[in-house]
Amino acid sequence: MALSPVPAPGRPAGHPKGPAHGPASGVGAAPPPATRPGELPSVHGALLCVALPALAVCAEHGQLTGDGPEGVYAAGRRLLSRCVLRVAGREPLPLQGRMATADRAVFLGVLRVPGDAGPDPGLGVERSRGADGAERITLRNATARLLRLPVEIALGTDLADLGAVASGRTGPELAASVHGTGLRWTAGDGRSVAVTADPPPMDSLAAAGVLRWEAELAPGAPFTIRLQVRGDRAAGPAASTGSGGGRPGGHLIAEAWAEGDDPRPGELLRASVEDLRALLQRDPAHPADVHLAAGVPWRCGPVTAEALWAARMVLPLGTRLAATTLRALGRAQLQGTGSESGRLPGPLRDAGPHLPPRCTGIEATLAFPVVLAEARRWGLPAADLEELLPVAERCLGWLRRRLGHSGFVPDPGPAGPWRAETQAHAHRAALLGADLLDACGRPGGDDLREGARTLREGFRREFWLDDRAGGRPAVARAPDGRTWSQLGGWAAHLLDTGLLGGGRYAHGMLDRAETEQVARLLATPALDSGWGLRGLGTKEPGHNPFGHRAGAVRVHETSVAVAGLAAAGHEKEAASLLRGLLDAAAAFDYRLPEMYAGEQRTAGGRPVPHPAACRPAAVAAAGAVQALVALAGIRPDAPGRSVAVHPMPSAPLGAIRLSGLVVAGEPFAVRVGRLGLGMVEEAAEGLQLGV
Repeated sequence: MALSPVPAPGRPAGHPKGPAHGPASGVGAAPPPATRPGELPSVHGALLCVALPALAVCAEHGQLTGDGPEGVYAAGRRLLSRCVLRVAGREPLPLQGRMATADRAVFLGVLRVPGDAGPDPGLGVERSRGADGAERITLRNATARLLRLPVEIALGTDLADLGAVASGRTGPELAASVHGTGLRWTAGDGRSVAVTADPPPMDSLAAAGVLRWEAELAPGAPFTIRLQVRGDRAAGPAASTGSGGGRPGGHLIAEAWAEGDDPRPGELLRASVEDLRALLQRDPAHPADVHLAAGVPWRCGPVTAEALWAARMVLPLGTRLAATTLRALGRAQLQGTGSESGRLPGPLRDAGPHLPPRCTGIEATLAFPVVLAEARRWGLPAADLEELLPVAERCLGWLRRRLGHSGFVPDPGPAGPWRAETQAHAHRAALLGADLLDACGRPGGDDLREGARTLREGFRREFWLDDRAGGRPAVARAPDGRTWSQLGGWAAHLLDTGLLGGGRYAHGMLDRAETEQVARLLATPALDSGWGLRGLGTKEPGHNPFGHRAGAVRVHETSVAVAGLAAAGHEKEAASLLRGLLDAAAAFDYRLPEMYAGEQRTAGGRPVPHPAACRPAAVAAAGAVQALVALAGIRPDAPGRSVAVHPMPSAPLGAIRLSGLVVAGEPFAVRVGRLGLGMVEEAAEGLQLGV
């Protein structure tokens, strides 16, 4: 979650009668004062149409009122803040707003018209709005008589940056001018936007920002208005060519399917793939490099560590996204011969109420060789591997130097502290990095394995806290011996060991007994909310069910736990978390937010949204893919021309078939029966089935 800017106080709910921010001229007018530092405008109840860099934030009633973050955006600028429909001087009664696809929402309403004698409304209203603001408004006459109705659409914009919207410093609406078949607005910096209508309006009132029509509808007939929003720069999707039927991201993220006894995996996988494709965005300086935005609407900036984790979790949908994400991140790698040479830069991120901020650059540096090594196992082309290997080598060189000083990797800086999660990332990077270097004929693998062994021994000595309940890992230690013992969902990362050749998982930092104890702890009510893992256990000081690292459920960590528990053979615990995640996904219409409140699940209850959560979010959508693929336990080794499947033996969701996956660059499908037996139904030619 990003550090939050400062919004303005919210206005009362409802549809405004005029511009959202005062008069249309407003030159030199002061913006509204910002209050409530650290608070973001809530979007948890909004419908977000996403096809980055285009985005539309809509309320369920379908009107764009200018309240809070409502509006149509392109590349971080609000092109349209108001689009209010009135028929015969009245707003339609909203009945339903829903997402039709990741980039399009549909709104249904009705209106009673003069002459309606009974309780049934005579006019139906349907609106379909895309991420780019393109909208189709259809009025349908359900009466047996001819209707002649005045229709008007009130439009407005402030052309504000998203950051200004989030902080409440947008200023007044701009003055409109008539432009072709619609209206046009121009900001002081020269940026402009135009809205055009088809059919052309009968009247265009620039001073009021209103377009008017006189609609004539025969019985049963429709009247349709189409609106187009065009800024001074095109806002097409990040990746809209290649395979995939012309859908955005078809050549980067495969369109996978799940079908079986339980319909929820199929719905979740469909929605997650749609959201992942919608979140794709280009590096402006290097358009060939496409990566995932961390989350909408607040985190659509440069490539992040979350984008790299997400690319790793969706390797079953192809390796091309991993390659482009690695390329975009690697370009920023620190060069030279200093102590920080080889590290990827990144900002600090809040780590909860007990620890200082952590460095996302360290997280990305340790993830880079892991993602490259595992992408190779899934079938990364040799040309991509050759290009990205030098960056991974420099990351591993940085890791070797860090391990050489104390045996641990301090985070965020040389003074520490030593975080358990960071040590898990470092241990995995060392082992998978060594495997990668060996496979590519490069030196350094033995030193990395020795560093991993030393780290493993030191972790058990310094981080494992014995007690009568079987012990627990510490979340962090300081070089002076101070220990932080708070237990949370972070412990799931200790079970994520990474994939080696021949379908083997790397050695973990924990021994068998410690792994069993962590599995038991993750399944306790203190951590498992019934909807997923809490970031901090309920018994820990500072627990806050809405704290994004202090008690909220983070989908990423829950997915890591599901996959790690399943791989370690703790199927009961994995299945419980997976069922909770699926139930939460259903409550969120299968578009999982990055996090939600860690309130305890009760009979008949629903997961409570977090007011500042991004939705969709890259790690949430990708985590759903990872958790579902864990059901089949797919372990590829494309260089070794083999793939193994190790499904959960109890088949916790019944029979399931996963298809449209990608192994060794070719389609892959696997079926898991009700008895927990896996069978590969489609695979690349010559790919041997391992054990």
